Amino acid sequence: MSSILGISAFYHDSAACILIDGKIIAAAQEERFTRKKHDPNYPHNAIEFVLKYANLKLSEVDQIVFFEKPFLKFERLLETYVAFAPKGFVSFAKAMPLWIKEKLFQKNLLFNKLKKHDENYKSDENIFFSDHHLSHAASAFFPSPFDEAVILTADGVGEWATTTVAVGKNETLEIKKEIHFPHSLGLLYSAFTYYTGFKVNSGEYKLMGLAPYGNPIYEDKIKSKLIDIKEDGSFHLDQSYFNYATGLTMTNKKFENLFGQKVRNPQYEKLTQFHMDIAASIQKVTEEIMIKLANSIREEYGIRNLCLAGGVALNCVANGKILREKIFDNIWIQPAAGDAGGSLGAALALWHIDQGNKRLVNLKDDMKGSYLGAEYNQEEIERELKAAGANFETLKYEELIEKTSEFLSNEKAIGWFQGRMEFGPRALGGRSILGDPRSDKMQKNLNLKVKYRESFRPFAPSILREDLPKWFELNVDSPYMLLVANINSDKKIEMTVEQRKLFGIDKLNIKRSEIPAVTHIDYSARIQTVTKDTNVRYYDLISKFKEKTGCPVIVNTSFNVRGEPIVNTPTDAFNCFMGTELDYLVIGDCILDKLKQNPKLKKDYTKEFELD
Repeated sequence: MSSILGISAFYHDSAACILIDGKIIAAAQEERFTRKKHDPNYPHNAIEFVLKYANLKLSEVDQIVFFEKPFLKFERLLETYVAFAPKGFVSFAKAMPLWIKEKLFQKNLLFNKLKKHDENYKSDENIFFSDHHLSHAASAFFPSPFDEAVILTADGVGEWATTTVAVGKNETLEIKKEIHFPHSLGLLYSAFTYYTGFKVNSGEYKLMGLAPYGNPIYEDKIKSKLIDIKEDGSFHLDQSYFNYATGLTMTNKKFENLFGQKVRNPQYEKLTQFHMDIAASIQKVTEEIMIKLANSIREEYGIRNLCLAGGVALNCVANGKILREKIFDNIWIQPAAGDAGGSLGAALALWHIDQGNKRLVNLKDDMKGSYLGAEYNQEEIERELKAAGANFETLKYEELIEKTSEFLSNEKAIGWFQGRMEFGPRALGGRSILGDPRSDKMQKNLNLKVKYRESFRPFAPSILREDLPKWFELNVDSPYMLLVANINSDKKIEMTVEQRKLFGIDKLNIKRSEIPAVTHIDYSARIQTVTKDTNVRYYDLISKFKEKTGCPVIVNTSFNVRGEPIVNTPTDAFNCFMGTELDYLVIGDCILDKLKQNPKLKKDYTKEFELD
């Protein structure tokens, strides 16, 4: 038996993963344990969890691999500061002490942290370092259902690379082309995230969600001033508008002057049509670049399959457009496409590329529905609920599914905690909040009363795979909620002339389809397909809801409030249930009714977490 521990840490979304004989056994993000969103620290808890799940002590693990190479990253920082000198001295002076103290000696740092897991772990000779983009590419190709694929990775920056093209065949994978820092699609998108007043590295989803409310009137300005896009999708950014290479912010005064407004201060400035138009414009430019890149690599390599990874691969609108253009026959996207997935990719790269182990292709994929985290048996659930002072009843399986579907059909908001926790940023029916998509109040209510977040944020539909083509313009699996497609025209409710004249957020309250709670204002939705073989409980629940209502779709959003990581333990779930206006909590075989809980246990969640 051969085991590999993969680790990603020290930037954002630290995580750990374990492989046994090349099979993915467990993977989890540190944030789920520490309750700090995007926690970048050494993933002590995640490592403890994956070791325990695999029933291994650290001293029994064969190899440990880190997801990037710190020396190359240091070289980039130094060269960048030299190239832009004397401009970046303040951020240089801030960054250097940490590098000189810790990050340059990362092997030593890791060894000292790893020793805390197991006193019998005595030597650092089994610690290896992967390349950041190779880790991303490996995470996208090796678990994919393809024996051959071209892999496109786009993110902020790794060591030097910001965009790479790789080709994978069986157990080989080779990076063929790179675009280097400071030219970065991820950092360009983050610059606009920052400019519209959202948090970099977590607010990018909001920018994407805001885009349909605007018109891309700044598209030409972006393309003529900020970015030069070549026919093959490669690009060059004009650094005079940005501050990320040398400064402590993403954009500068010249950027503000170009668009005519200062960076939005989210504390006292509301979102306006201007911000929606900015969001629409950068989203359109991002889609154009991704489509050009996809076209050129399809032409150059002649391979039918595409894999995507890196933070930009979480832009499910762009993914949906690549699919709709039919550039590739098949597309597969790593569900933990950001840095967390680097832990998994580094481990798989070591197993296949460095050790030359044969790869058996799984026609579904090897991610097990991305349910790779912690799970709790009924006894553990009841023990935690009792300790928290919860009032619950335990039901037989059929009755549990029957009651939950009944609550859903009566427009109740439900916390759903079942099976293993998801790996990656999306809740996929393991740690989810569920609702009735037919309700035209559900989107607003869930956003404002349960998630405590902006009312425009869209929700995703979970749909039975076999019913997908009857409801959406899509007929491929989308198990990880990474593809956006339009709703079928026979389910749409067209807007009136009066409604079309409305601006921005005012359009939110218009009923646009038979399932308004999951239909975005441009008639699109971010789809999760559900099959019996990956999540039987979730499948049975949606099937029962369909039996009652004729609708094979339910609203699925992550089980957390704004700024909080997705719940991990039954205690987290109970706390979130008591801190929000959820009506019921369904956890294992237990159902909790909010009205039957001790009111003294109510929590104030509005101030609990730092806003994202």
